[in-house]
Amino acid sequence: MFTKWLTVRSTKTAAAIVIGASLLMTTGCSLLPDEDNEEVLPAIVPPQISKKPEYEVTTATIETKKTAIGKMISMKEETLYFTLDGKRLKELNIKAGQKVTKGQVIGSLDVDDMRKQLRTDKLQFSRDQVQMKDTLRKKDEMDPTEFELAKIAFEEKRQALVDAQTELDKAALTAPFTGTVVALNVMKGDLIKAYDPICIIADTSQLTAAAVMTSEELKGVSVGMPVVVDINNAGELKGVVAQLPVQKEDDGSGQGGGNGGAQRPERPEDFLTVKLDSLPKGVTRGTPLSISIIMNRKENAIVIPPSALRSIGSRTYVQVVDEQGKREVDVEVGQTTSTQVEILQGLKPGQKVVGR
Repeated sequence: MFTKWLTVRSTKTAAAIVIGASLLMTTGCSLLPDEDNEEVLPAIVPPQISKKPEYEVTTATIETKKTAIGKMISMKEETLYFTLDGKRLKELNIKAGQKVTKGQVIGSLDVDDMRKQLRTDKLQFSRDQVQMKDTLRKKDEMDPTEFELAKIAFEEKRQALVDAQTELDKAALTAPFTGTVVALNVMKGDLIKAYDPICIIADTSQLTAAAVMTSEELKGVSVGMPVVVDINNAGELKGVVAQLPVQKEDDGSGQGGGNGGAQRPERPEDFLTVKLDSLPKGVTRGTPLSISIIMNRKENAIVIPPSALRSIGSRTYVQVVDEQGKREVDVEVGQTTSTQVEILQGLKPGQKVVGR
C-alpha cells in the first residue's frame, strides 16, 4: 500500500516538472529581447571624374556692338521759358498734348506794376518833350556844354521808355513754330524764375531714335555706322548713325554748360540720333528703346565659346581633342563677344576643343 502511494506521487511530480519545463520554454522566448534585423549598407560607388565639355569649331557671323538706352525724340523741338524773373504766371493758354500754331500766345506773366510804371514814365516824358522843345529854342542862348548835357539826358529818358517796353513785351510767351505741347511744367499762378522750363513744343512728324552717350562710350563711333534699334512694343528696326551729340563745355560743375545751376533742358543736338529705314505706326515721342551700334561685323568667322579659350601669360591657346587624344594649340584671337571668340589662326571648322 505504501509502495503504491509513493509510485503515484512520484508520477504526479514528474508530470508537474515536465509541464513546468514546457511553460518555461514557451514563456522564456517571449521574455528575451528581439534580435535587431541586419542593417543593409548601400553599395559604395567610387566617384567619377566629370568629363570636360567639348565644342565643335564652327563658322558664324560675329559682331562687336555698343549698346545704349534711349528714346524717340523730335528733331524739331524747343523748350520755352520766360526771361523775366520773380513774376506770377497770370495766364496759361495751353495743356499737355495740345496742338499750337506759330505765334500763338502760350502764357503771360502778371506785370501790371510794370505797365503802371511805364504809363507814369510816358507821361513824365511828355513833359520832358515840352521842356526839350523850349531848350531847343534857347539853344543859341545856352552854353554849348549845358545844351549837350540836356540833350543827352533827354535821350536817356527816351531810351529808358524803349527798354521798359522791351521788358514788358517779355511777359508774353509765344510758340516759335507749329507743333504739339509734349511737356508742361507749370500751373497758372506759379512764381516764375527766369529761364526755368515752362513747356516743350515739338514737331511730332519729325521723330527719330536717339540716345545720350558719354565721350567714353562714343569712342570709335562715327556717322554712317549700321545700327539696330529695338523700340518698345514695336520690334527691331535697322538704320545708321545720323548725328553725333555736340560736346558740352564743362563749367566746373561736372554737368557741362552753365545755366545758373538750373537743369539744362534737353536739345536734339545733345543726342546721338539714328536715321531709321522705316518708322512703325503708333510710335510716339518718348517711347523707350535701345540702340545697338555695330562697331565691327564679320561673316563666316571661325568661332569658339569663350570657355574654350585658355591663356598663360602672353600665350593664348586651346586644347584640341581628336582620335589621337588632347593637344594644345596656340591661336590668334580676333573679335570677342560674351558668347563667341573669333579665331584668326590656329583652328579650322570641324575640329573639337575642350572647355573648362
